[in-house]
Amino acid sequence: MSKILVVGLGNMGDEYQNTRHNIGFTVLDTLAKEHNLKFRVDRLASVAEFRTKGRSLILIKPSTFMNLSGKAVNYWMQMEKIDKERLLVITDDIALPFGTLRMKGKGSDGGHNGLKNIQEVLNTSEYARLRFGVGSEFSKGRQVDYVLGNWTEEENKALVPRIKMATDMLVGFATIGLQLTMTSFNNK
Repeated sequence: MSKILVVGLGNMGDEYQNTRHNIGFTVLDTLAKEHNLKFRVDRLASVAEFRTKGRSLILIKPSTFMNLSGKAVNYWMQMEKIDKERLLVITDDIALPFGTLRMKGKGSDGGHNGLKNIQEVLNTSEYARLRFGVGSEFSKGRQVDYVLGNWTEEENKALVPRIKMATDMLVGFATIGLQLTMTSFNNK
């Protein structure tokens, strides 16, 4: 059975739960709820497993905090013997308009500290990522407050179908592959 590592980026703790920066955790929590999965606390992450169409998806929410996400990613890649072609990282992105979903096979960290750390630890930027647009409705110098801020009531309502699409995209990555998933979902 082919294994896929899906990493949702975020920060542990109740104070971060409904923040823009935690959209990676939120997407994995939504998938877990859809399939009655339970996350267990394990080494460097909360972990759940999900099987579909001959694939085993290992879902992790790093407990290392955002800026040290690479440590958890590297550990679980080694532990499960997963190469970078079968790694998908879900992250928030202020460069994309709110609700925009974009899957890519490689790319820069775009100033995102979680991606920056993953790239430093893995020594590559060639791994798939699902970028979830959170918008950039903040004034100069207020980026940290914005990404660590809670979603508005209006955003919360609009998030539901976008998060569902993100879960469909991560299952697509595991079952039909990167290229077909990008063709089917990007720009929708």
